Amino acid sequence: MAAVTSAVQDGSFGEDFPDVCPDGSCVCGTDAQSFSRAMLAEIRGINWPLQTEVSESQGYGYERFPYAPDSLDILDFVQFCHRHVSKAIPGRYHSFHSHHHLSFNRKTGRAEFRDWVNRVFSRNGIAFDLQSDGSIKRLAPPVLAEALHSHVPSTGDTSLDGLIEDARRKFFSPDLTVRKEALEKLWDAWERLKSLRNPSNKKKSVGQLLDAASSESKFRELLENEARSLTEIGNSFMIRHTEVQKVAITTSIHVDYLFHRMFAMIYLLVTGGKQA
Repeated sequence: MAAVTSAVQDGSFGEDFPDVCPDGSCVCGTDAQSFSRAMLAEIRGINWPLQTEVSESQGYGYERFPYAPDSLDILDFVQFCHRHVSKAIPGRYHSFHSHHHLSFNRKTGRAEFRDWVNRVFSRNGIAFDLQSDGSIKRLAPPVLAEALHSHVPSTGDTSLDGLIEDARRKFFSPDLTVRKEALEKLWDAWERLKSLRNPSNKKKSVGQLLDAASSESKFRELLENEARSLTEIGNSFMIRHTEVQKVAITTSIHVDYLFHRMFAMIYLLVTGGKQA
């Protein structure tokens, strides 16, 4: 990230990692070594200065290969920078040492850093957004975004409402492991929802939910088939169960697909087939 290197050089991290003028206590830049030590203490997978290639011995010489840090390490690095960046404002020029004494504006610096990061994400088709609180949120696929940001009406069951909200929150994580947990929470919500209308008879309860969602026979049949299919998915894949014969879900796009199907069904049944 050339912009981060530039920010170190122009003093943007000097508020937290100050390089102090030899003639007094005024900050004149960023102490790059302090910045590096603090960053490495938190993030082990990135070197500073940022390394973009590695060398490997090949006989009498070295061959160079591209180096790409783990994506979660990169996101951790972005969050680290956002936490410590400020806008460096040049003040009095110290001619003897050829530098300016600096003051800082944390709010402006963070806002400008977020704008830059999110512009890079957008231009490169990266589905993340750096939030004002410093967290990084995964952007939902367009087909899911509207539903996930809509208000899901309360079911009247606190535990069920909590499972749905927990699933929705975890789905926005940039960490695939956490997003798989979102599937687990959503399928737990599905099992609880199925018994909501009639706790003593789950089959009858599901029928009542489907009846409320559609009175049109063909669509009602479609929903019943989908409900049966979703239950089978939960039993066959490694979502709620971890036995060795269960099928593992390993890619982000598969998580998106399964989450979309289940969330759409739950949303429909919770709203009773009416627009929320």
